[in-house]
Amino acid sequence: MSSARIPSIEPADRVGEIREYYFSRKLREVAEMNARGLDVISLGIGGPDRAPAPEVIETLREEALRESNHSYQLTVGLPELRKAYSDWYHRWYGVELDPATDIQPLIGSKEGILHVDLTFLNPGDGVLVPNPGYPTYTSAAKLVGARVVNYTLRPENGWQPDFDELESMPLEGVRLMWVNYPHMPTGAPASRATMERLVDFGRRHGIVIAHDNPYSFILSDKPTSLLQVPGARDIVVEMNSLSKSHNMAGWRMAMVSSNPKFINWIVKVKSNVDSGQFKPMMLAAVRALSLGEDWYRELNAEYAVRRGLAMKIMDELGCCADPAQQGLFLWGRIPEDAPSAEWLADKVLYDKRVFITPGMIFGSQGDRYIRISLCATRDKMQQALERIIK
Repeated sequence: MSSARIPSIEPADRVGEIREYYFSRKLREVAEMNARGLDVISLGIGGPDRAPAPEVIETLREEALRESNHSYQLTVGLPELRKAYSDWYHRWYGVELDPATDIQPLIGSKEGILHVDLTFLNPGDGVLVPNPGYPTYTSAAKLVGARVVNYTLRPENGWQPDFDELESMPLEGVRLMWVNYPHMPTGAPASRATMERLVDFGRRHGIVIAHDNPYSFILSDKPTSLLQVPGARDIVVEMNSLSKSHNMAGWRMAMVSSNPKFINWIVKVKSNVDSGQFKPMMLAAVRALSLGEDWYRELNAEYAVRRGLAMKIMDELGCCADPAQQGLFLWGRIPEDAPSAEWLADKVLYDKRVFITPGMIFGSQGDRYIRISLCATRDKMQQALERIIK
């Protein structure tokens, strides 16, 4: 065996630009606590705990038994799936999309964020990212070598963009803007005025508006899409997902919609990254997209009860939250005498064995907030409440 010294090997610079995802690190700690028998109740992650509709699971089972359904599929997905997404948008949003040219299925919208960044951003280009906002918008931008330009969302403005402030920012070289309504983590829905101004802002500055829209059905009786604004498809790329609306988070079924030119560019990127989705899962997604109003009504009735329990937990912690929030979380401001959100979250974890999320992971505007997930059973949320009361 040679005794020659092995040269030092370092990762690509982009690896040093990002940190391990907060939940990846924290859930390891929670798992270690559970292994010691501490029985931590997790109210941190926004992964639905309930199953998809029985007919969706049965479709998957039936189609998986067919020998012909296990080969590679086209990157663009099944025509039946694109048609189902198109019908879904027409039925619930009133938006007309050509299934052949305006829609691209995705293996989850988190993957789609990176695809969109790879499609529109060169190294050094600017990308507008909300603060607070989903951390993947920042990490994906750094992975492609883009320049992150944060824009501030404030509670006094209903967590909507301040367009006067946006207009005064240095926008030279900015090519993309990430928006997300109903907003995660704050649960704020976008007003119609906000949606119209976003489209106008993008058109005037030549900035693609990328709208991440997975929460529009949760605790909302009127789902909204940025594509409802006339002329939006000229400048908007919108992603949607079945993870939250249909309890299919682990299935990784999502889509992106826009004009044919933008979709064609995204397909060019995506076709070099993956080899399509599992055919039985795509056919099951078609079934999910055909579910009627009763599915969403029952889903939201359950989340409304859980939100009530989350409000009681917020009250016990001395936090202030708006009960009209939408989406899978409750966002609350911590008491003034609490040193920080991370301090409060860790205190609840170590003293009460309940895992909640500190808002600082979503940006500096979240420093004084915590987030409680509604993705736990009523019994678990009641247990969490009782632990905190004690």
